[in-house]
Amino acid sequence: MDYVGPICHMHMRNLLRLYADFHIYGAEHLPPHDPFILIANHQSNLDPPLLGSSIRRRARFLAKESLFSNAFMRAFMYRYGAYPVKRDGSDVGASRWALKQIKDGYPMVVFPEGTRSPGKMRKAQMGVAYLARLAGVPILPAGITGTAHVGPIWRIFFPTGRITVTFGEPFDLPTLDGRVRREGLERLTDYMMRKVAALLPEENRGVYGGKDADEAWRAGAKP
Repeated sequence: MDYVGPICHMHMRNLLRLYADFHIYGAEHLPPHDPFILIANHQSNLDPPLLGSSIRRRARFLAKESLFSNAFMRAFMYRYGAYPVKRDGSDVGASRWALKQIKDGYPMVVFPEGTRSPGKMRKAQMGVAYLARLAGVPILPAGITGTAHVGPIWRIFFPTGRITVTFGEPFDLPTLDGRVRREGLERLTDYMMRKVAALLPEENRGVYGGKDADEAWRAGAKP
């Protein structure tokens, strides 16, 4: 079953070469062997296969429940390497599955905003910070531009303009003193998403514009 994702990603790379002005930046930051959590902004349905084809490793994905709505899509998504997660981020089952995949050595791809946000980033769900704390692996930020206008994946067959994926340097979460409560998870989520925002043009950063991640953390800024 593990062949579906790699085959899809191979075809996606070929389509991007043919129909898009596609560029990857910062590929040197991708860990070649070890597991990591990849977080990115989410502009389009094209983004998951776009990232999967960009990292060139067999990855796992946390995907919104609605993509598993019928038997055909459910079977395909599981074979693709995806698992359904509740949009509010409070999904213990999905977290356990993700931790198992990370333990087995797979990169885990997560879109913390929980839904598409064409144009400007929106506030992310806190589940990604909870997962990252438990996993204890490096976090790799990625910024995606140029997919907001694509819409359905089949639109890749038409000229799509310039599409970029920019990978930042892997990072670890800052240390929080004492028990991590909701406010702590909010601050960690904000820190993570500002790392993503730094890879995007200012007009796409939305609620994560302004201070960079470390500056906001030192200032005690909240999301």
